[in-house]
Amino acid sequence: MTTYRRLTAALAVGALLALGTPAAAQPAAAQPVAPPTTTLFATPSTDSCPHRETPPPAIDASEVPVAGSTAPVPVPVPDAPVGGDELGACGVIVADGAPPVPADISATAWTVSDLDTGAVIAAKDPHGRYRPASTIKVLLALVALDSLDLDTRVTATAEDAATEGSAVGLGMGGVYTVRQLLQGLVMASGNDAAHAIAGQLGGTERAVEAMNARARELGALDTRTATPSGLDGPGMASSAYDLAVIFRAAMEDPRFAELAAAEEVPFPGYPKDPSKPDNPSRPDQPGVPVNPVLPLNEDRPGFTLASDNALLFRYPGTLGGKNGYTDDARQTFVGAAERDGRRLVVSLMAADVLPIRPWEQAARLLDFGFAQPDATIGTLDGATGVTRNETDEPSFTRMAEPDSADVGNADSALAAPSGGAYPGVDDSADGAVRIGVGVVGGIVVLGLILLARRLSRR
Repeated sequence: MTTYRRLTAALAVGALLALGTPAAAQPAAAQPVAPPTTTLFATPSTDSCPHRETPPPAIDASEVPVAGSTAPVPVPVPDAPVGGDELGACGVIVADGAPPVPADISATAWTVSDLDTGAVIAAKDPHGRYRPASTIKVLLALVALDSLDLDTRVTATAEDAATEGSAVGLGMGGVYTVRQLLQGLVMASGNDAAHAIAGQLGGTERAVEAMNARARELGALDTRTATPSGLDGPGMASSAYDLAVIFRAAMEDPRFAELAAAEEVPFPGYPKDPSKPDNPSRPDQPGVPVNPVLPLNEDRPGFTLASDNALLFRYPGTLGGKNGYTDDARQTFVGAAERDGRRLVVSLMAADVLPIRPWEQAARLLDFGFAQPDATIGTLDGATGVTRNETDEPSFTRMAEPDSADVGNADSALAAPSGGAYPGVDDSADGAVRIGVGVVGGIVVLGLILLARRLSRR
């Protein structure tokens, strides 16, 4: 009997050691809290005016001057802020009594203004210098509309078709009207269209000169473009205020307003390259050449060109807009919308796609502006006479940047679910596993005891 008891005990201990103790008998181990892998979003602070004279440092070599030339000096900062003294501030500026500024705005600088009266409703670093990217195409469109006949037919060159960056799809030998080139410029942000338009204005250098002269005429004194398309170049700069000024001027021309509001238009194709061997697409696979060794060479049919402005399709009342992006500029946008007979223009500079897309940031700022029918902190008319007084002039408030600890906590992707110590892991599932192991262990132990009893009887 003693041998039986010893054998049974030894088998039971061995089974428990092998399987672990049941969940009810095992003390709960404290789970370490996983450190966050990303920082919570915070709108970039500009209270100290870090970009009053120049944009943020470039992250690539796009602004390095060509050999034998030097980088241009920064555009001079006016003695008095264009549009009113209040717009000389670099943080968030709103009228007294304004509702809270929308959350999740990653744009380093922005403005919301009345498209018709020119009243600036709210802004953040309105005169800070940033890179405009393709929003500067609005300025090119202004110059082209002033100078060119929309029905003039233009034959695209190989240089047009090979232009760096985003493209509408011009092909060498393709014939396009200036109107179609402007559609490709505004709707699809075509750098190839920008190059072709610049050619009609006398070449890239003369087009850039005309664009900068037009900016000065408009009072957009933070702006200097280096390229017709918005690709970064030495001395490239603009501001959220200037983008609003330029877009407002463009929208005064019904031809531009039509371009900006178009959702889709037919666009021409282009012929095959006669200097190269024919190499059409395979009948069963369009776009795949019959001879894979040679490049595709066939007549390209026309197609439907659709606008790339997401706000146009997703925000009721949108009148049009222009987005932009380069590695140095980040996300930029300028556009307008109408509600109940009131038209507002919004501009964003140095934005990002997180925590929400640029068009969503523009939509929130437009809602913010539409909620303030009488707010004014300055003017797009380029005057400096908007001042505070104790009677009928509106006052303004310079707001501190929100604390990053107060932004986005409720919706943070790092928040652990109920019952979980790690992000995305629920400890209740782990408890069920432990109970299951305990039950299995008990069954195994019972089986070993019965086996030991049978052995002891032999």
